[in-house]
Amino acid sequence: MHIGILTLYLQIPGCTSLKEKRRRLKPLLARLHREFNISVAEIDRHDAWQESVVVCSLVSTDRGFTQSSLQSVSRWVETNWPDLVLLENQIELL
Repeated sequence: MHIGILTLYLQIPGCTSLKEKRRRLKPLLARLHREFNISVAEIDRHDAWQESVVVCSLVSTDRGFTQSSLQSVSRWVETNWPDLVLLENQIELL
């Protein structure tokens, strides 16, 4: 069994309140869960209006599949969510 953790450091330009941040992040989190069948949560920078740290996790029997799936999640966010800026991503395999 292999556990993969993808950490996404996001910038949310033009966001002026925590309510707006939640309104912009909630659809992303739901869509990632639906599209990739992964667990997703915001884990840090809760009080920062224009920043967020989102973690995605995946459990699989194949290490290569886990890594390639999480890489595709990162590429998908960059391509399909243009109102967010992906500053950095980190993949950790356990």
